[in-house]
Amino acid sequence: MPARAYWSGQIRLALVSIPVQVFSATKSAARVSFNQIHKPTGKRIRYEKVVPGVGAVDPEDIVKGYEVEKGKYVLIGEDEIEDVKLEAKHTIDLVQFVDDDEIDPMYFEKPYFVAPDEEEVASEAYVVLRDALKATKKIGLGQLVARGQASVVALKAQGKGLIIETRRYADELQNPEQFFSAVPGAKPEKELLQLATEMIERKAKPFEPKVFKNQYDLALRELIDAPMKH
Repeated sequence: MPARAYWSGQIRLALVSIPVQVFSATKSAARVSFNQIHKPTGKRIRYEKVVPGVGAVDPEDIVKGYEVEKGKYVLIGEDEIEDVKLEAKHTIDLVQFVDDDEIDPMYFEKPYFVAPDEEEVASEAYVVLRDALKATKKIGLGQLVARGQASVVALKAQGKGLIIETRRYADELQNPEQFFSAVPGAKPEKELLQLATEMIERKAKPFEPKVFKNQYDLALRELIDAPMKH
């Protein structure tokens, strides 16, 4: 495959291990991004790291710090951070299965394609797992360790293949009650509910992702392309 694998290892279910490679399903370069440029010279602006009252500092004098209160930091060395990083693990153990609609979408973070490892004989086991997930309408949960950190992942069947989506931890989400406290508890009038239902049903149709375009991004690309045509 032309893309570089984000992770490679095995998906393990009981005594069965399936060699796979995991690839990002998203493209970071799909959206327009800008650099800051010095207009008179056309050169890119670089940033210098400075300390107020001190000036520019040497890279070796920079350490990481966690702010515990305003202006007060706990300093952490790179070696200390390395010590707490998790050891790379090349196995995703499927420890639990849940219904495919049981997990709130807010917990899902980023999708990845899971492809059978081309260098290993894994196709049959891969297809068996895919079809078993489809037949049971289940999602497999496990943990993936990459770049020193562990992510909870949900394994799903999708089309011909499998995907995983990294999952947010519970403490990463805010309590929704603080935002919905002003929502009335009374049921709406029957006629208003019926009218809204009819409007929704009239506009209901199969989802086609390509129908939705990033109009802002398209307009930016036109601005960028215009000078190139002259």
